[in-house]
Amino acid sequence: MVKTSARLLALLSVLQTRRDWSGDELAERLDVSARTVRRDVDRLRELGYPITAFKGRDGGYRLDAGSQMPPLLFDDEQAVALAVALQAATATGAGIGEAAERALNTIRQVMPARLRQRIRPIRVEAVVPPDAVPARADGSLLMALSAAVHAREELRLDYTPAFRSASDPGDTAVVRRRVQPHHLVTWRGRWYLLAWEEERGDWQTLRVDRISPRTPNGPRFTPREVPGGDVAAFVTGRFRGTGGPADWPCRGEVVLDLPAASVVPFAYDGLVEELGPERCRLVLGSWSWVGLASAVGRFDADFEVVGPPELEDAFERLARRFGGAGRKARLPEG
Repeated sequence: MVKTSARLLALLSVLQTRRDWSGDELAERLDVSARTVRRDVDRLRELGYPITAFKGRDGGYRLDAGSQMPPLLFDDEQAVALAVALQAATATGAGIGEAAERALNTIRQVMPARLRQRIRPIRVEAVVPPDAVPARADGSLLMALSAAVHAREELRLDYTPAFRSASDPGDTAVVRRRVQPHHLVTWRGRWYLLAWEEERGDWQTLRVDRISPRTPNGPRFTPREVPGGDVAAFVTGRFRGTGGPADWPCRGEVVLDLPAASVVPFAYDGLVEELGPERCRLVLGSWSWVGLASAVGRFDADFEVVGPPELEDAFERLARRFGGAGRKARLPEG
């Protein structure tokens, strides 16, 4: 019985990985006969899983969405992944922390004792960087935006800009906008909608917590491809101020007289390589060479510039600038 249950679980997991499977493919994947596959499919149907057979040269099976929730089956790896994901849900900024905790408690109750014991020691704490102020996005708003992205429907929305009027810092003027939503993304604890705005002729990254959709949605649109074809790289480049590509326009390498462990917490997306107990290599990027030199200088340690020459020139400019500022500070008044 244990062997049969494990085989059913394996079959269900395989069926979930893609839409259609031929009987021969399933038999080969599970190392069983085609007859055993047919028998196991019938057992899963009896448990409430909506598996349909389709005709073709070889015939096959498809796991469809059912109207009723069938019994949940998890293998060990899925159970551990689910426990970690639900506990880390508070770090997403999706405003589902309480719901995730309730879901985890519900799932624990229906799990076999063996799996409950395995996930019991797992404790995940979401740590937010001190300089980050994550904004919580409403779960229903995320669902509405996701539905528009999936349906390829234009959105009419009210948007509260990040900047306030200089004459009235308390101004909360709302801007009405019309956009074509393409992707929902997260960046440093915040949710953003990546959308094309026809009126501005450019891509926009709109903070979800500043969006108030207006109903109904607009007409359907033909989706565009983000520049470069990589959403993550494009969005990263936008937030870095490089215009699009994910990589920094300026990247240099230095050797610091500091232990790697002391540099890693402050290197952000830089690469740190240990060279010895008190030395490490740091490869870092920035929007300008002077900005990169300043970022290295904040470590307050002796260092050697490996390259490129533009970084060496930036350090020389900073040395002259700081040296001049120091002399002015020492001049007597009057």
